[in-house]
Amino acid sequence: MSVKYCLILIICFCSFLVYPQQRDTLYEKHRYADLEYKALKLTRIVVPSVFIAYGFSAPYIKPLHNLDVETNYELREDHPGFGYHADDYLRYAPIAAVYGLDLAGVRSKHKFVDRTALLLLSTAIMAGTTSITKNLTHRMRPNGLNDKSFPSGHTAMAFMAAEFMHQEYKDQSPWYSVMGYSVALTTAGLRLYNSAHWLSDVVAGAGYGMLSTKISYWVYPYIRDKLFLSKSNQTVMVPFYQDGHTGFTFVHKL
Repeated sequence: MSVKYCLILIICFCSFLVYPQQRDTLYEKHRYADLEYKALKLTRIVVPSVFIAYGFSAPYIKPLHNLDVETNYELREDHPGFGYHADDYLRYAPIAAVYGLDLAGVRSKHKFVDRTALLLLSTAIMAGTTSITKNLTHRMRPNGLNDKSFPSGHTAMAFMAAEFMHQEYKDQSPWYSVMGYSVALTTAGLRLYNSAHWLSDVVAGAGYGMLSTKISYWVYPYIRDKLFLSKSNQTVMVPFYQDGHTGFTFVHKL
């Protein structure tokens, strides 16, 4: 056998050995990258989970309970006549900003149908979880109005909206996220100044809001692609819960 044919056989044999190894290496890289991505996703729920845990534990841990009482006392002492209720409207501001920016030509992460479905799903999760928690905990408000203090629904709505704005525009500029969360923090502060909530209520509300949106962005692709519609469909159906009412909401792009 000539040297030429021997070299061809050696090259072919080496290629046979090397190719599976490269394929396995690529597979391992993708597998580890996928595991790292999943780990990163899990770390993103740490902060809101800690916020919620803080809210639940505050009545039972004396330093945290004292912080609730002292914060409320100092705010009432420094601003006894405070009664501004801009928080009733500010909580929706990041949502309005998302759609306003889209109309102005600043492209968001998702198109109208998917974006609206994500918003409705986030609202459903947030409203359902906060309502259930309020009815289970029966924590009295600082102003004594009722026993639906925990968690703060206004704060949950504001932080849900801020996280919604963050998810849609974080790739455009971090300033959109800063603006959204600044509005959410202002809403939380106003709930404290109006003596409608304890500090732990708004901390937990922030956790409920952020976590609701994060969960909706994780589960929505499965709902969209596997349960409710094909990729060519322009109609989306999502479960909805608001003010004690449950059902389904349909979104159709004209």
